[in-house]
Amino acid sequence: MAAKKIFTNQEIAQLLRNIAAAYEIKNNNRFKIVAYQRAADSIEHASSETKDLWDENQLDQIAGIGKSIAAHLDELFRTGKVKHFEKLMSNLPAATFVFLNIPGIGPKTAYKLAKNLGINQAQNAIQRLKKAAKQNKISQMADFGAKSEQKIIEGIALMAKTKKTKKRMLLPYADQLAQELITYLKKLPATLEAHPLGSLRRKVSTIGDIDIAVKTKQPKKIIKYFTQYPKIKRILSKGKKGLCRVILANNRQVDLRTQSPQSYGAMLQYFTGSKHHNIALRELALKRGLSLSEYGIKTAKNQKYKIKSFATERAFYNYLGMDWIPPELRENSGEIEAAQKHCLPNLIQEKDIKGDLHSHSSFNIEPSHDLGQDSMTAMVQKVIKFKYQYFAFSEHNPSLSQHTEKQIIKILKHKKEIVDKINYSIEKYQKKGVKKLPFFVFNSLEIDIKPDGSLAIPQKGFAYLDFAIASIHSQFNLPKGQMTQRIIKALSHPQVKILGHPTGRILSEREGYELDWEKIFSFCLRNNKILEINSYPNRLDLPDNLIHQAIKYNVKLVINTDAHTLDQLDFIKYGVAVARRGWAEKKDIINTLSLEKIKKILLA
Repeated sequence: MAAKKIFTNQEIAQLLRNIAAAYEIKNNNRFKIVAYQRAADSIEHASSETKDLWDENQLDQIAGIGKSIAAHLDELFRTGKVKHFEKLMSNLPAATFVFLNIPGIGPKTAYKLAKNLGINQAQNAIQRLKKAAKQNKISQMADFGAKSEQKIIEGIALMAKTKKTKKRMLLPYADQLAQELITYLKKLPATLEAHPLGSLRRKVSTIGDIDIAVKTKQPKKIIKYFTQYPKIKRILSKGKKGLCRVILANNRQVDLRTQSPQSYGAMLQYFTGSKHHNIALRELALKRGLSLSEYGIKTAKNQKYKIKSFATERAFYNYLGMDWIPPELRENSGEIEAAQKHCLPNLIQEKDIKGDLHSHSSFNIEPSHDLGQDSMTAMVQKVIKFKYQYFAFSEHNPSLSQHTEKQIIKILKHKKEIVDKINYSIEKYQKKGVKKLPFFVFNSLEIDIKPDGSLAIPQKGFAYLDFAIASIHSQFNLPKGQMTQRIIKALSHPQVKILGHPTGRILSEREGYELDWEKIFSFCLRNNKILEINSYPNRLDLPDNLIHQAIKYNVKLVINTDAHTLDQLDFIKYGVAVARRGWAEKKDIINTLSLEKIKKILLA
């Protein structure tokens, strides 16, 4: 009997998106389409494998998974297919769902392309579509034209360009996998310490394979225990030089490295990298007649000289005449020189964060984009436990195409009334002496920046907001100068304080748009505008290199989660990780300020 297929989170998310697309093509119930899209997003960004949660009867832990979708997933895991899904997609060309992977192509467009061009099979569908475009067959179809045809050609090229990075994991997902393994390893007394290695320890936004280091006096016992990990699919190698390499059930590779306590610091440094950091460090050591390795440091000229071991990384770096360098900075971007001069930045920590200024609740604002899934009350209760001093509800603006100006004003007014009631209840609660820390909820809005730089709410709507975040959610391919002016115009509004997810990138899916960053930084500095570090797993935007540049310009930043569910409020730590990679200190981030000080910035 053939082994039952194991579905990864990525595969399940893609399947659910295909179902949402099928419903949209067939003009089905809008709520059903949105339900499948939300479920797909939740599963794609879940930190645990959906199959594992199903095994433990805990599918309800995933936000957006209702009874109906849970039942379909149960059938999928039991039988390898879902009869309802097969029936729904049976009369749709398989190529339709392949075309959905092309940036800029939605369900109905994908269906029209497949049907009108006679491309039915998934195999070679992209190649056949590209050929049809090159032969100008698409521009001759109804509802299409030369511009549409060119955009499809560009979309195919972009898809091919990003395909190479598709196998990499988003940071939070890789982090969760590693932490599960480390928790398992620490159950064995022989494990004295365990850490992730490589790009994961440096908190890079996407991760390839997972590497883990274990400090132990009993390497054979560690490796034997590790190979008994229940989620291992295949053992590739074990035992050689304390290394064990395996493939997990989700097809991710994990390398386990063991080292003795006296040399653990050297190994931790060596395999954390980065490659460029280690090369620069090695060149520095060679000038001093030293040779570096995963085992320690020795005199380069005399290879018989006994190697000097290092139990900690700090001792390793100190021996080379420098301060310990935090893993996030090890990219050979000036950190070695700073460590030698003892002037490394005092990097921001998660404990420094005093509030989150970008979140989406379930308040039905009838938005232009996705709605949050949890109530305002539930989200406030959670962040109070974080000991935050403030929080902001920044739902997407109401859809312009589906509302009149009067309706939009009415919705914004109603939202303000609800936030005011929450603040009143908190104030009343505090007066009873139950809570001593200050806490305030800001009423904000994430407003679309239209192609011409105008904002997607009427001017009267700003009267009901404390401040606004402006973000781009469409028309990503405008020329660099035009896109720069678009953003500057939007930020020129006095109540727009923050530029949301500033590059617009979607990791492994879409590159950021081109901007003249010197102009953006200069404008923000002159006008007290703030750039967001968005902690959402597939954004992590601003990227670390632009954070570093912004800091050099003295531009202020804010770390937000962009949370759409309660669980996503925990993403803040990944925004902090990106900020640390960009050399950010507490003073660079506005939401490390007290409530009193943040009010002066946002309500000015």
